[in-house]
Amino acid sequence: MILQTDSVGEQTAHSQPASCIEGTHPGGEPMERPSLLARTASLVVVVVPLIGLVTAVALLWGTGFSWVHLGLLVGGYVLTALGITVGYHRFFTHKSFETNAVVKAVLGVLGSMAVEGSIMHWVATHRRHHQHSDRDSDPHSPNTHGGGLWEMIKGVYHAHIGWFFTPAPVNMERYVPDLAADGVTRWVSRLFPLWVALGLLIPGGIALAITGSWIGAGLGVLWGGVVRVFLVHHVTWSINSVCHLWGTRPFDSRDHSRNNVIFGILGLGEGWHNNHHAFPTSARHGLSWWQIDIGYMVIRTLEFFGLARAIRVPAPDRIAGRRAGR
Repeated sequence: MILQTDSVGEQTAHSQPASCIEGTHPGGEPMERPSLLARTASLVVVVVPLIGLVTAVALLWGTGFSWVHLGLLVGGYVLTALGITVGYHRFFTHKSFETNAVVKAVLGVLGSMAVEGSIMHWVATHRRHHQHSDRDSDPHSPNTHGGGLWEMIKGVYHAHIGWFFTPAPVNMERYVPDLAADGVTRWVSRLFPLWVALGLLIPGGIALAITGSWIGAGLGVLWGGVVRVFLVHHVTWSINSVCHLWGTRPFDSRDHSRNNVIFGILGLGEGWHNNHHAFPTSARHGLSWWQIDIGYMVIRTLEFFGLARAIRVPAPDRIAGRRAGR
C-alpha cells in the first residue's frame, strides 16, 4: 500500500521544517552558491580515485582480476549499497516503509557489510545531518568551512571522507530512541563487527569454491570485499560532497542539496538528493519518471511479495507545491 504523505509527514521526527524560501537558511540569512573552486575540488576528489580503480582493473585483467572477481565486486556492491539506501537510509532513518523482522535484519546486515558504521551510529549521524543541513552542526557539509582556498579544500575533504574520522558529539543516542527500543535493530547493530568480517570473508569463500585455489580466494576477499567497500564508501560519501555542490535544485530547500544524475544511478537512487531533502520520509527519491531509483524499485518489489507495506511517497499536489519558483 502506498501512503501519500502531507507536509507534516514529509519531515522526520528529528528534522526542522524545510519551509524557507530558496536562497536562504531557516533564520533568513542568504545562502550563497558554492564556489567554482569548491566544486572543482570535489570533482578531483571523486573522479581521480575512480579512474585509478578502472585503470587497476584494466591492467590486472587476466592475472589479478577476472570475470569471477568482477561478479563478486558488482554483486557485493549492489547488495551492500542497497543495504545502505533501502536499509540504513529509507527504512531505519526515515521510516519510509514498514516490513517484518526478517527483512529488517537482512537490510541491517547488508548495510553493516558496507562498513559505514553500525545502524545506530549511521542513523544518528544522518538525522543530525537533516536537522542541521549545510549549517555549522551538519556533520558532513562541504559548505561550512569559510571562503578561502584552503577552507574550501578542507570543506570538500571533510564532506567526502574527513568527517568519518571526526569524533561524534556526546549523547548521539538522543537521535535514535526508536531504534534503541527495537530488539532486532539493537541485535544487528551490536554485532556490527561480525557482519563486517562476513562481508569480507564470504566473497573469498565464493571465489575459493569457484576457482579451487587460495590465491583465487584471496583475490575474492580483495575485490569482493576490500575494493567493494572502497567503491560503496566513495559513492556514498559523494552524496555528502558532490550532491551538495553539483547538480540541480528543482525544489525549494533550506540547504545546498542537489540532484546529480551520475550519483542518482551509481547510488541506486541516493543521488536525487534535493528531492530527498524536500521530502525526507519519501520511499521514492527519483520523483520524475526519468530519474532512475533502484532503491525504490526494490521496495516496490518487496511490496509485491508481501514483504513491505505502508510505503510513503509525497502526494502529487505536495510535489508541485514545493517546486522552486512557485
